[in-house]
Amino acid sequence: MNRFKWEIAGVIVALGVLVSACGNGSAKAVSQDTPVVPADKKVLVVYYSDTGNTKAVADKIAKETGADEFRLELTKPYTEENLDYNDDDSRVSREHENPSLRHVEYTGDVANWKDYDIVFIGYPIWWQQAAWTVEPFVKNHDFSGKTVVPFATSAMSDIGDSGKNLAFLAGGNGKWLDGERFSGKASAAEVREWLQSLSF
Repeated sequence: MNRFKWEIAGVIVALGVLVSACGNGSAKAVSQDTPVVPADKKVLVVYYSDTGNTKAVADKIAKETGADEFRLELTKPYTEENLDYNDDDSRVSREHENPSLRHVEYTGDVANWKDYDIVFIGYPIWWQQAAWTVEPFVKNHDFSGKTVVPFATSAMSDIGDSGKNLAFLAGGNGKWLDGERFSGKASAAEVREWLQSLSF
């Protein structure tokens, strides 16, 4: 009987150790109710979208974070023909080959820029870099004191060094986090999982 009791006790102790180990594991499921950004932070999503793919992701980010949105509207928008990367004579191809042709201007600007603590910047990937349509915005704004999060959309290309290059254009101002690349069909769950992985 004593031996039986000791065996039972051993099983109970082993189960206790197992439960404790599982409870202290580094991989934990994140609740759907977990805030994706600190409640005291004001958030802005700035983006350029030529086909609607980047807009779709930007909208999901804004919904999850409660952010304001600012879409970069160009004074001279790109047409579908302008964006034909397979045509060496298309606008985007010529601008890629000759940066001096990139006369990019956008309409309007962000109201109360200084009030924002976290800024997401979204863009399509062109030739493994951020679409140069976002460059004037980055150059013209002071990101000091802000956390900046790049995100990109592309069918195949990764985000690469596009975020780091934008940080360089910003003069090193702001805290620039590593960005993420999404497909145009990224789900709300994918976007939320990424947001919850960020450290603000």
